[in-house]
Amino acid sequence: MTEEDTALSDETSPEEAPYTLDRKAVVQILYAVDTDDRDRLIALMEPLHAADIADLLEQVNAFDRMRLVRLYDREFDGEILSELDETLREEVIGILAPQVLVDAVRELDSDDVVDLLEDLGEPQKEAILGALEEPERAAVEQSLAYPEYSAGRLMQREVVMAPEHWTVGAAIDHMRGSDSLPEQFYHIIIVDPKLHPVGNVTLGRIMSSRRDVLLKSLVEDTFHVIPATQAEGDVAYAFNQYHLISAPVVDEDGRLVGVITIDDAMAVLDEENEEDILRLAGVDGESRLSDRVVDTTKRRFPWLAVNLLTSILASLVIAQFEAAIAQVVALAVLMPIVASMGGNAGTQSLTVAVRALATKDLTGSNLWRVVRREVLVGLVNGVAFAVIMGIVGLLWFGSPALGLVIAAAMVINLVVAGLAGITIPVVLNRFGIDPALASGAFVTTVTDVVGFFAFLGLAVVVLL
Repeated sequence: MTEEDTALSDETSPEEAPYTLDRKAVVQILYAVDTDDRDRLIALMEPLHAADIADLLEQVNAFDRMRLVRLYDREFDGEILSELDETLREEVIGILAPQVLVDAVRELDSDDVVDLLEDLGEPQKEAILGALEEPERAAVEQSLAYPEYSAGRLMQREVVMAPEHWTVGAAIDHMRGSDSLPEQFYHIIIVDPKLHPVGNVTLGRIMSSRRDVLLKSLVEDTFHVIPATQAEGDVAYAFNQYHLISAPVVDEDGRLVGVITIDDAMAVLDEENEEDILRLAGVDGESRLSDRVVDTTKRRFPWLAVNLLTSILASLVIAQFEAAIAQVVALAVLMPIVASMGGNAGTQSLTVAVRALATKDLTGSNLWRVVRREVLVGLVNGVAFAVIMGIVGLLWFGSPALGLVIAAAMVINLVVAGLAGITIPVVLNRFGIDPALASGAFVTTVTDVVGFFAFLGLAVVVLL
């Protein structure tokens, strides 16, 4: 094995994180592109997984990406398109030669083709559909007819099914004789004469049973049927909640039309978690590292504008106590501490609430228990930090009264922060507003306004 091949191995140096592209390999690949050495490029890319090649394309600049794709040419795999970030798919598809694109798409399952087409313009969509055989094209078009972000878009049309009266032997003979089985599947779906799914049989049970055993005697205890119109977020929740490996998808008449497998469901769950994290920070859930400056600016500007308005509101509260601040300058020094502690405490409660709502753990039956817990946590933390800040105020400014004021304000704001952090996401969710996207601005406003008002208001009463 050469030094260059070693760079592409699974082993990573101590400073390299596991499962990341080796920097030496990236340099060698880009050097092959620079020197127009196609044979060397293919040799370097051949050991890489499609997901790693997609990462490579996302990490290099647009010029190097164009040259790499063109030089790689007909070696380009459909799986790479499937793994590629959706914001770059259209760009890469535009670079690929038409015949290369046709060959790449033909390798994909129907669900991957649907996912590929969703974000493309009509000319490219028609080009890809035109590359498919008539049965595959009809299946993809039927999936695209379902609502966006629904189970119908997520499912694959390639299904392995069997009637109720089949035996294990009949099922094995059918699978061995078929030339159109999916590349990966986990169950045979048992259907009645009207194509209604009635059970799942795992391949493991089939392989461990005698040939004369009826399939319907081997069905799994846990069996869930997914309506084609069900939201993909609910599908992902069902897979996670009930530990499903695959589940049949049915139309409005209950007939089998496809199957969803765990890899697709977990991809949805991962995307939703990522979106929630980004939205908690006021960043659009579709933001990617490969986005252009203009697109990123447009997505972030609205929430920065909202934050500006909430900051102005907090400043108006401060302005009401301008005279008090002028008389006791120490108030200006200490009031950011009160607001900052409240904001951090509110964010902690907010994060817990948003996650619990997403996983359906926070419901009407346990809401008040959770609210009570967060308020009590805020009270305990408030008292603890009140003691600390009371001592700080006394030692720093030599004023017991000032220490008492900031201690009391700390307790009030941390209690309110805990209450706001848990209730605001719940209220927004009840009104159909995404709590991950909108809660942060409201919680920050509440903690800032309450913190400043409590601290400065108490200062006026106690110190002046």
